[in-house]
Amino acid sequence: MESKPLNTPSTKMRIGSSNSYKLHELKFGAASHDILADFLINLNSKNREHLENVSEHAGAFKQSRLVESVFLICEVLRLEPFTAYQAIEILERFMINHIEELFAAAPPSGADGGKGDIYGSVLIKLSDKFMLLVFSCVQLASKLALHCSIVDNSTAVKFLQCLGYSYTKETLLESELNILKTLNFYISVPNPLTYVETLLEVLGYNDSDVPIKYLHKITQLVLQFVYLQRNPIYHNLLVATIENSTPSEVQRVKFLSVTEDSMLLAVSVIAASAFILNYTTWDQVLEELRCITGINGESISDFSHIILKQIMGSGTPLKSL
Repeated sequence: MESKPLNTPSTKMRIGSSNSYKLHELKFGAASHDILADFLINLNSKNREHLENVSEHAGAFKQSRLVESVFLICEVLRLEPFTAYQAIEILERFMINHIEELFAAAPPSGADGGKGDIYGSVLIKLSDKFMLLVFSCVQLASKLALHCSIVDNSTAVKFLQCLGYSYTKETLLESELNILKTLNFYISVPNPLTYVETLLEVLGYNDSDVPIKYLHKITQLVLQFVYLQRNPIYHNLLVATIENSTPSEVQRVKFLSVTEDSMLLAVSVIAASAFILNYTTWDQVLEELRCITGINGESISDFSHIILKQIMGSGTPLKSL
């Protein structure tokens, strides 16, 4: 059964355009009207570009245990939420490219063994340094925003020693350089928190009656919850979309364009948060989000409904982990 398409964002904007600015240079609530316009246009462009080049392995490194580990590392180091989401985005992109490189460099299956041997050797190489790679992604992410604390190598060595790892500063530098080279030094990709905060600020400019400060606090918690419950939430969304409880592998692959749509994720998180806030004009927020992004209102409503059901059904209170 073919999946019903969920609309992706259009370029329909409610505010004008001005000069270009980097997405991570301002804190929430500090951007002007014109800067926000550029943020939104830039984000929409980046989102479309990503959706046009989605890897079939997308989401493989956003499993709940790994995401939780990154969140906890950033919490212990007192890093801002931006760093955690950025680190996850860097890690996923790096690992997909790195694994492809390892398989490409492996000898032909007939030379030293079968595909199982190649797969095993790749896993061994990854397991030996995986924690180092995860932490290097956190380090790199901490250096991207001026308002975030930077994790220097001295702090990194001490932190990893507490976890039982004896990495040197030189090893840390080599790991960071490896990640940068693999990604062609392109690590400043928008993360979902950037989408959420930008849309919230635009929403605040367009409708001054929306309690943005309160909504912002709730969206941070809801987004964190969605990331920790990513697999069941998107599975339920897929099942609801195709109206079939047992999706095929083909349907799952086609659905990657939905699971990787950061704009759709952002508006749905905001819509779910507005409902939790018990904001009396929830329909108005939904309509405003539709006008800002061009995403079908039914798609936003369906996704936010899945998120709310998962929150209610998980028995997990919305609090910072």
